[in-house]
Parts: sequence; C-alpha cells; structure tokens
Amino acid sequence: MGTRKGSRDWRFDSGRLCLDLVATGADARGAGDPLDRADLLADWLTAAGAVPRGTRLTGVDGHWLTRFRELRTAVDRLLTAQLGGRGADGALERVNALAAGAPPGLCAVRARNGALVRGLSTEPDCAALLAAVARDAVELLTDPAALAGLRRCEGDDCRRVYLDTSRGRRRRWCSSEVCGNRERVARHRRRHAAGPGP
Repeated sequence: MGTRKGSRDWRFDSGRLCLDLVATGADARGAGDPLDRADLLADWLTAAGAVPRGTRLTGVDGHWLTRFRELRTAVDRLLTAQLGGRGADGALERVNALAAGAPPGLCAVRARNGALVRGLSTEPDCAALLAAVARDAVELLTDPAALAGLRRCEGDDCRRVYLDTSRGRRRRWCSSEVCGNRERVARHRRRHAAGPGP
C-alpha cells in the first residue's frame, strides 16, 4: 500500500515500521536517497504512522536525517544477516542502544467529531522517534513467528524486505501491484518476443 504525500510516493508494503524505514533506501534506483531533506523525513514519519496525523514535527533537521539513516543502515544490516545467517558487526548494539530510549508518550484526545483519537503528550524529539522504530526492530528480530515470514522481494532491482503473512507463505514480492506487476509484464514481453510456441 502506498500514499502520496508532498513530492514523494511513500510505499508501506513491508508490514512493519522498521521494515518500511529500511525500504526507503532499498530501491531508490539511482534517484538519490528519498530521505534527503528534513521535510521529507517529517512527512515519512507521519505517513508511516510513527506519529499521529497532525503532529507538529518542527524540530526535524539534518541531525535527524543523519540519525534515521544510521538506524536504517543498522536495521538493514541486521535483516540481511538474519536472512543470510551471518552476523552484523555493531548493528545490533546500535539498534539496542536506540531501543533503550523512551518512545513518544501517547495520550487520547478528542477529535472535532467527539471521537477519541491517538495523540502525543508532547512534540516528539529525535531520540523518542528513533526509539519507537528501533523497538519495532527489536520486537521483530526476537519474534520467531514473524522471523519465519521475513522475505526479500524477488522483483528485479528491488531489495525490499517484507513480512509474508499470506496463506501458505508463498508471497514472492513486496507488492503484487508494483514488483509483481513488473514481473508479469516482463514475463509477457519475453513470451511475446519469443514468438509462438511449437
């Protein structure tokens, strides 16, 4: 599933917040880092659900960008190690250190229609939001059932890691609509180029 916000098309096909962060660097295809400006990071944090819609993120700056990209790299290294069965020097310590921080405080607030909606008790700082994403990574990496569904997309030029929650765990792509559709189109072109069969 994707969402259009600002000047970026954010996709949230991975099934977890930490995987969606890693996905921001997984298939840039030479287009540059999607998290290259503070306003885009603030936009991604909101679109990903790390903060409730309408949350003011006025403190996001270059320091935040550096820290979130470092977390993205550490989680990516841990996932790659998990899928390949090898270690990821230093990445686990970095993720654990960030996860030890306090995530943003939650509160219930009344919306205009009177319904209770999730809000934050204060404007979150960088450390709190890093803690929320890092904790999600720790929860994923320590959950055997979730780890059993961890997959890397089989699509050409896609490195996304996702949770396969499909029946029978036979999902091959991070998104059937994006990578799956590309594969179906490529397969059709190959068949068409080969000409009619015998």
